[in-house]
Amino acid sequence: MNRWVQGARPRTLPAAVVPVLVGTATAVGAVEGGIHWWRAGAALVVALAIQVATNYVNDYTDADRGADDRRVGPVRLVASGLATAGEVKRAALAAALVAAAAGLALAVAVGPELLVVGAASFAAGYLYTGGPRPYGYAGLGEVFVFVFFGVVATVGSAYVQTEQVSALALVASVPVGLLATALLVVNNLRDIPTDAAVGKRTLAVRMGEDRTRQLYAGLVLGALVTAALLVPARPGAGLAVLAVPLALPPVRRVVVDQATGPALVPALVATGQLQLVFGALLAAGLVISA
Repeated sequence: MNRWVQGARPRTLPAAVVPVLVGTATAVGAVEGGIHWWRAGAALVVALAIQVATNYVNDYTDADRGADDRRVGPVRLVASGLATAGEVKRAALAAALVAAAAGLALAVAVGPELLVVGAASFAAGYLYTGGPRPYGYAGLGEVFVFVFFGVVATVGSAYVQTEQVSALALVASVPVGLLATALLVVNNLRDIPTDAAVGKRTLAVRMGEDRTRQLYAGLVLGALVTAALLVPARPGAGLAVLAVPLALPPVRRVVVDQATGPALVPALVATGQLQLVFGALLAAGLVISA
C-alpha cells in the first residue's frame, strides 16, 4: 500500500463520510428544486480532507512527543521512518488546502458563516495532538470527535443544502457522533499501555480498561437506540436496525473477550465497517421516507 495512503489511515475515514451522507439525506425534501449535488460533493471533500490532514498532524506530533515509539496499531509514517516530519507536515498542509478550497466554494455559495465553522474545524483538528497543550493528551479527544464528526459535520452537511439548522439534522447527528466516538474509544483502548508510558492521558488511560470497554459498548448501543428517535419524523430511519448484526462481533471482542493490544485491531476495523453500513442504511432510510 502507498505510504501516504497508509498515513492517511483509511480505516478512520468512515468518520468523515457518514456525517455527510446522513446530513445530506436529512435535507432531501426540504430543498426547492432538489439536492445541490455539487455542494454535497464539496462537503464530502472538506470532511475527508480535514480528516486526512488531522491524521497527518497526529502522525508527526505524536512522533515528536515519543507517543509512537512502541506502536501497536497501524503504521505511522514518521515513527516508522517511512517519511520525515517535514514531508508529513507538507502532506497535512496540502490536505488542509484542499479542504479550504472546497470550503471556500461552499462559503461563497451559502454564506460567510461557513468560514467560522471551517476555521473551528481546522483548529480542532490541529490542536487534538498539536500545539503546546493538545487536548487529545488530556482526555478530551472523544468530545472533539462527537462534536465535529457528529454534530458539526452532520448539521453542516444539511445546512449547505437548506441554509438553516434543522431539528432533524441535529437528532441525526447524535448516533453519527456516537459511532465516530466509539471508533476513537476502541483505538485508545488498544493504546492504553503505550499512551500511559509516554504521559498521553487519553480518556481511556484516565478511565482504565474496564470502564473504557463499558463506554465502548454504551456508545455502540446508544447509536442504535438514538437512531430510533428519527423514526417518527422519517419512518425509513428504522432501516438502521439492519446494522445490528455488524455491532455484535466488535462488542463481543471488546467486552466479552477482553481483547488487548493487537487483538483489538479487528474490533477497530469492524467498528469502522459498522459505522459505514449504519450510516448508509440510515441515510437511505431518511431519503426513502422524505
